[in-house]
Amino acid sequence: MIDAIIVDDESRNISILKKMLAGYCPEVRVIGEAGNAAETISLLQTLKPQLLFLDIQMPGQNAFNLLDEIMPVNFDIIFVTAFDSYALKAFKYNAIDYLLKPVSIDDLQEAVKKVLQRTAGADLNQKLEGLLQELSAQQQQKKITLHTQEGMYFFNYADIVLCIAEGSYTRFELSSGKNMLVSGTLKKFEALLPEHLFLRIHSSYIVNANHIKKYHNGKGGYVELTNGKTAEVSVRKKAEFLSHFRQ
Repeated sequence: MIDAIIVDDESRNISILKKMLAGYCPEVRVIGEAGNAAETISLLQTLKPQLLFLDIQMPGQNAFNLLDEIMPVNFDIIFVTAFDSYALKAFKYNAIDYLLKPVSIDDLQEAVKKVLQRTAGADLNQKLEGLLQELSAQQQQKKITLHTQEGMYFFNYADIVLCIAEGSYTRFELSSGKNMLVSGTLKKFEALLPEHLFLRIHSSYIVNANHIKKYHNGKGGYVELTNGKTAEVSVRKKAEFLSHFRQ
């Protein structure tokens, strides 16, 4: 029996994976659930699982930050990710596997099988570091995938001008003039977008630094963008925003 912890910031995803494991992977016993990095670290210390199902995007810290903090590890890791790029195929060559959301039964069983077949004394940490490098490279890709009811759209970072919070959704305004409403909070996409290029200037706005035409000074001020729109800079974010252009 393999004792496992599931880490995902969406309880629905945890529930689905638990049911799949119970129905199709009886060798795995779920002994804990976590929704963020802090909860995960606490459970790892107290429960000492043999296997971690780890979502890449979490509130506050992503999977890479978490693993950098706790390395070296003495448990197996199966990444659960919504990233769908050709680079993911390379991860199949690692002893540590990944599952692409929505998780298929066959992929789940295959991943668990790899954990069961892992030979004693395998250099787990070396393989994990290799996978982390691949996943980090994935985050540095020049495109983002946006999921809508119609399907998946792939956009270059350079095409994104402005991201606007709309409750549990985010509106992407593109250089083409098109805009797209996507499920997911602004905080979620802040973690996905490269921080050297995309600036959180307000609780409601993320802007692409390369699309800023002018900054208008004021208490917080506001920016004028290449698509003709303006976005307010909050007082709290002003110093951080201005420091980006002094580097």
